[in-house]
Order: sequence, then C-alpha cells, then structure tokens
Amino acid sequence: MVAGVDEMIAAVEAALRREAALPVRAQAAATAVQDHGNARWVGIYSVDDSEVRNEAWAGPAAPAYPRFAVTEGLTSHAIAAGAIAVSNDTARDPRYLANQDDSGSELIVPIVVDGRVIGTLDLESDRVGAFSGESIARFEAAAQLLAALWLGPS
Repeated sequence: MVAGVDEMIAAVEAALRREAALPVRAQAAATAVQDHGNARWVGIYSVDDSEVRNEAWAGPAAPAYPRFAVTEGLTSHAIAAGAIAVSNDTARDPRYLANQDDSGSELIVPIVVDGRVIGTLDLESDRVGAFSGESIARFEAAAQLLAALWLGPS
C-alpha cells in the first residue's frame, strides 16, 4: 500500500463515524484528507441536478465559488463522465474554474452511489504536475468512503 494511505483512510473513516450532521463530518473528512494527503486545498461538494455546493473545505482560503452550475469547471467533466478529471497545469487548462489564486494542479474525484454522482472530492496543489496515478489512487480510495456523508453515519 502507498505510504500514507493507511493514515489518510483511517482519519477519513474516523471523521465519518462521528455522530454529527453532514457539514461537521464533511469538515472533519476534508481536514483529514488535507492533513494526510499532500493536498494544499481540499473541498467536499454535494451535487444535484443543476448545482454543485461546497459542504466543507480545508486549506488556505475559502472556495472562490461555494456554489456553481454542474456545467462549469473541471468538475463538470467529472460529473458528466462519472470519472476523475485532472488538470496538471491549471493555468493552461480552459476547463479550470479558478478556486485558489496560486493553484498549479486540480483533481476532481466524483463520489458515485448507484451510478449517480452525488458529490465530489476536489483537491488542489500549488505545484504543476502534482497528481499522478499513485496520488490519484489514494484520493479515489478516500472519495469512495465519502459516500457515507450522504448515506448517513457508518
């Protein structure tokens, strides 16, 4: 297993076991991913038919767009495909919806339940080329667990 995965997954699982409302558990999970996942900024979003809404974030600043249409940004590609969307050079990627001023890379991992995207895990780094197969796999594992936010305490 990749170094750090056990700690990140254990911290996310602990956050999700809390008996608390979605925003409290989402905040604990976002903080766990940031603390153990080498991401400068982490956001957890709910997705409905028309809107993406931030539930929690951890990082240097609040999200520039706490709510936006499902048709905007890199997120729209992850939602449409039901698969990860990555930009390893946000300055050159027209799909990037600017969130943090100095982001170099962004990864969107959809949270899928019964074939439907119900949320996303959004990760940003200040480095260009920050997300590769190994790091992506780590965040996919965390995102699978995050479905519990919408399904109730585990």
